[in-house]
Amino acid sequence: MNRFLIIGLGNPGEAYENTRHNIGFSILDRLAFKLQKEEPGPSPIFTSDKHAMVHQAKYKGHALVLIKPTTYMNLSGKAVQYWMQKEKISIHHLLVVTDDLALPFGALRMKKKGSDGGHNGLKDIIATLNSDAFCRLRFGIDATFGKGKQSDYVLGKWNGEELETLEERIAHAIAFIQSYCTIGPDRSMSVFNNK
Repeated sequence: MNRFLIIGLGNPGEAYENTRHNIGFSILDRLAFKLQKEEPGPSPIFTSDKHAMVHQAKYKGHALVLIKPTTYMNLSGKAVQYWMQKEKISIHHLLVVTDDLALPFGALRMKKKGSDGGHNGLKDIIATLNSDAFCRLRFGIDATFGKGKQSDYVLGKWNGEELETLEERIAHAIAFIQSYCTIGPDRSMSVFNNK
């Protein structure tokens, strides 16, 4: 049985819930509920553990360890490294789900390695692991903000227009993750990238 570590990036705490920067958390929440065949709701599906909220799941014979770091975005590497070691999962079965300002809203793009693209969470993971050779799934949040307003924008809530299609785009991201776990990154990218 293959084991995968799926990391959703975000910040802990109510103040950050349902913000653009926390899309990684939102995607993992929905994925966990889908895997349990439950509708989204208040069920305490993730449990608090070292450096993270954690949920263990299975999908088509594969073990998935879903992690929402509680270290805050800029120290995400600490949680990733700890859980890779604890669960004995190699970097080749690590997938990081994150927001991306460079992509249009809802666009999805997976890469098997690369730079942090200016994302502080990815930057810390790359520095901590001393490698950029891990898969990341980027969810576009667009960049419609004025000069000096980037922080307010990424930490802001979704607007009404975004909310109209957000759940459909999250569902697409979940299908992408499930595909990655079953047919691998290359075939998944050919099917889902930029769709």
